Amino acid sequence: MSKHTFEEKLDVVFQVRKGKPILRISRERRIREGMILEWVRKYDLYGESGLLKQPNIRPKPDFKEEVVRLVVEKGLSLTQVVLEYKVSKTALESWVRSVRAEGYAALYQQKNRGRPSKVMGRSKKHEPETEVEKLQAENARLRAENALLKKVEALVKEREARERMSGQKPLKN
Repeated sequence: MSKHTFEEKLDVVFQVRKGKPILRISRERRIREGMILEWVRKYDLYGESGLLKQPNIRPKPDFKEEVVRLVVEKGLSLTQVVLEYKVSKTALESWVRSVRAEGYAALYQQKNRGRPSKVMGRSKKHEPETEVEKLQAENARLRAENALLKKVEALVKEREARERMSGQKPLKN
């Protein structure tokens, strides 16, 4: 949902048309001056339909390239292109940034959408099928068990050494 309603945008545009200073409107309504200017420009170009929320359409890479070329190669301002082609300013800025960093090929790359899946520490368990796999699984389990016992033994020795240093008698379990 849009932060500002169509009626609010239209009212602001009419106030500007009546001669009320944009700075005053900006302060009263807590709207950026640039946003108000953008609404006025859209109203001038497209009428009331320019103030309506635009549908979310995924632009094709060819369209992105055409629009970015206008900014990068022909030197048109972002504002001009945004108004003329009805694209989001932030989207256009990110396209231009990626083209400057990686070239036009960046516009044609497919990006994975959504949050990446979580990779948990353990893989899904599968039952060993062959005798060799069973032995390998048992070997891995025994190695882990052996490492754990060594770690516990080292921790116990360390605690006993600290207790001897501090003058206490070691605990008997």
